Amino acid sequence: MFAALEEVIRETAANAGAPDFAVVSEIPPSPDQGDVAFPAAFGLARHLRKPPREIARTLAEALSNCPEVRRVQVAGPGYVNVFVNREMWIRHALSGAETRDAPRGLHVVEHTSINPNKAAHIGHLRNAALGDAFARILRHLGHRIEVQTYIDDTGVQVADVVLGFLRLRGADAEEVSRLAAQPRFDYLCWDLYTQVSRWIEENPEGPAARQEALHGLERGEEPWAEIGAIVANAVARRHLETMERIGVRYDLLPCEKSILHLNFWERAFELLRECGAIRLSESGRNRGCWVMDTELAQDGEKVIVRSNATVTYVGKDIAYQMWQLGLLDRDFRWRRFYDYPDGRRAWMSTAGPEDSEAPRFGSAALVHHVIDARQSYTQQVVQEAVARLTSEADRARTRHLSYEMVALTRATAGALGLGTAVGDGAVEVSGRKGVGIKADDFLDALLGRAGEEVATRNPNLLPEEQRSVALAIAVGALRYLMVRVTRSQLIVFDLEEALSLEGATGPYLQYAAVRAARILARIDRPLPAVPPPPPEGFDDLLAERDPEEAADLWTLLRGALGLRDAAVAAASGEDPQVLARWAYEGAQRFNGFYHRYRIAGEPDPEARRLRTYAVETFLAQHQQGLALLGIPVPSRM
Repeated sequence: MFAALEEVIRETAANAGAPDFAVVSEIPPSPDQGDVAFPAAFGLARHLRKPPREIARTLAEALSNCPEVRRVQVAGPGYVNVFVNREMWIRHALSGAETRDAPRGLHVVEHTSINPNKAAHIGHLRNAALGDAFARILRHLGHRIEVQTYIDDTGVQVADVVLGFLRLRGADAEEVSRLAAQPRFDYLCWDLYTQVSRWIEENPEGPAARQEALHGLERGEEPWAEIGAIVANAVARRHLETMERIGVRYDLLPCEKSILHLNFWERAFELLRECGAIRLSESGRNRGCWVMDTELAQDGEKVIVRSNATVTYVGKDIAYQMWQLGLLDRDFRWRRFYDYPDGRRAWMSTAGPEDSEAPRFGSAALVHHVIDARQSYTQQVVQEAVARLTSEADRARTRHLSYEMVALTRATAGALGLGTAVGDGAVEVSGRKGVGIKADDFLDALLGRAGEEVATRNPNLLPEEQRSVALAIAVGALRYLMVRVTRSQLIVFDLEEALSLEGATGPYLQYAAVRAARILARIDRPLPAVPPPPPEGFDDLLAERDPEEAADLWTLLRGALGLRDAAVAAASGEDPQVLARWAYEGAQRFNGFYHRYRIAGEPDPEARRLRTYAVETFLAQHQQGLALLGIPVPSRM
């Protein structure tokens, strides 16, 4: 609807002699200042050489003829405040016409991508929560989505664990396979990774042994390759189980080993060499290496292939991103890897025979990489290489959604057993040093703390119900805290704060939904799956209310019906924090409304009708917004 009003202003400006005028709109801070405000007169005054207020009156007259408009007010030195036909606005907002776009092509969201050598840690939970929320938002807006998590199964981290099994534990493939079948094999690998990292640093033979293991993995040599496959597959499965606990799922798991064995890299190398994107360095410290000349590198050269012929992470990532964009004349083969309870399936790439039921993946219009800020340089190098192979337009088809890490407060870190590892309220996660919180341990602690609160508040609930409610609260607390601030901000996580029913927390948002549902249950109203249409004559009914109540009703409704706009803003800004803020502000508005006005017990039928409608609309939209953030709504708090 606002777009139609903006078009009227553009036409009026063009008729007055400003054909290319860009129109902006603002939402006034208070409903008594209108539903939308246009400061256009100030910009037009420079073009038309007229006083802003005179121009504002001309714009107001043009806008007053629109069926969407109830009245127009010229305010201050030249603002145009528009009061819309609110019933029409609501119906328009419910149709989604205001922000409906025309999705084109596939969007790939690649997130989490944990090295399959040990258990996931708390930092990976932020990556997963961000990536999953972003994918949900895009899907809500009608985009076709494919969720990928990259498995670096031939990297140095897996090589170190394989080396640990062979050298430190003396285990063969049969023994490793037996261990991998046990619960939380990823925990065993976490400890072994720390031990072997220390052994490599302390023993002169360590670095050479690591190189032998790494080369064995990359070339598919035994025993390295067989044990590496056992470790990577078992740990990757554990990662999927961990992320399933917070409602995060994946469509496919492309493996680095497949990139090597299916000759992705060889083809990418051939293309890079043919177009002159890389060259063989013949002097200096990079002599014998294939390098890419780039201003991004400190010395102007980025090594793509080392002098010992091993491919760097950057080289393999170039090949992978080319496949994601459909720019490589090679394709993965897929096998079934993991079945979710609802029948959804995650597929893993394979160098062996392909499953006959495997779908086609890749060839995305846009690829969104959710990778922490420390990888920004690497991502820029890969994007530059892709651009040299094809075009600058293809560089723009890959986006890096960088984010900062997660730290813990002193109290939380102590409660989770880090003890003396705690510094000034923040804990550095380092898998190599064995310092950090495993994701499952963190989730267990959060669930335990939530369970204590639920049992205290609901002692008559059956244990199974208590656990169900506690799980929803724990997941809501975690997922909201992981997205409530912008991606560029460090998160300092505190268990007590995360579970609080006050302030910007997941439980606070959940409590608003539970309270709204309880109100509707008291008056025998069904819980709405979608917002109901407004009552006939809504504007007249609203005008009959006390002005303060009418303003509060409209503020609650307008905010709730802004869900799609918030989702569009989160998608375009590539940050779910926008939607998280919308949800929090909506919960604040609802709680204020609930405390000011009686609803179920209101004796005036018209007042009760309008207030009930506002609660129904809020609840439908609020639950949808929480679902996009991956936050479940419990049956009670």
